[in-house]
Amino acid sequence: MDFPFLVERPAAGANLGMWLHGNADQVNAILSSTGAILFRGFGVSGAAEFHDLVGVAAGNLMQYVEGASPRIAIGDGVYTSTEYSPDLTVALHNELSYSHRWPARVAFFCRTPAQRGGQTPIADSRKVFERLVRDCSNELPASVRYLRQMHDGKGFGVGWPTVFATHDRLDVEAYCRQGDIQFEWLEDGGLSTSQVRPAAILHPLTGAKVWFNQAHQWHPSNSGAESEEVLRELFGDALPMNAVHGNGEEFGLAMLDTVRAAYRAEMVAFDWWPGDVMILDNMLTAHGRTPFSGTREVLVAMGGPVRLADVEQVESYG
Repeated sequence: MDFPFLVERPAAGANLGMWLHGNADQVNAILSSTGAILFRGFGVSGAAEFHDLVGVAAGNLMQYVEGASPRIAIGDGVYTSTEYSPDLTVALHNELSYSHRWPARVAFFCRTPAQRGGQTPIADSRKVFERLVRDCSNELPASVRYLRQMHDGKGFGVGWPTVFATHDRLDVEAYCRQGDIQFEWLEDGGLSTSQVRPAAILHPLTGAKVWFNQAHQWHPSNSGAESEEVLRELFGDALPMNAVHGNGEEFGLAMLDTVRAAYRAEMVAFDWWPGDVMILDNMLTAHGRTPFSGTREVLVAMGGPVRLADVEQVESYG
């Protein structure tokens, strides 16, 4: 099958929400097989329609809690895609793979394509896993420890009131305990957190082994050696975001470079058309963003929460 699998409007006036209702089994089968479906030509026009059709395809929509990217809420469960500067690349990743609760499916709606660039590239997480096992199995981490230093609303990166969608410290503490997140309140009002998650998991429905972490994206080398040097000079050991082995040891840069090369090798990109909708199986398919110029309006919604306790970790790569 093509990746993403393309579904074009079968007849003039066909409504995507109704099509999804009538073809749920087909959608489920395609997503389990390819991991990505692109719907084109259905004339999806706005956030409200997108919200309704994603609910059909992805189940109950999730709020973006514990997120690492700046977003703007458009409606109930609908957000702008990552609000990073348009000249930056967003590395391929599986949404919220560092959390104890992530979406089974992620959907994107292109309201306005960028004048140039701005693709949402995707990669098959099964193929990324296979490539990594072949290329550097002895160096791959069994688990990843994600480290954060979050300000209280003003500072570099995303502050904890935005990350946890609350200003109530008791609510934050309850969330951290529920998610097995170690936390410490800082004297300046900030918050330090640490959590260990698997590097690879078995897909709960298909049993496929998938590379499912954001070590390469959280590590300060994500933006290049010069940016890493600046970050380490500014923050020392208290980096806004960092990723290390589950036992706290630093990652080797060669391993991270191999991970990034695997994503590049498996990456597929296409140009958005106005009204396009893409639905991903979030565990089978990673996504990112390329730099762009001009106005770009791409919305995102996430649904069908999966809990860490309900999936099995890949213990070895032999």
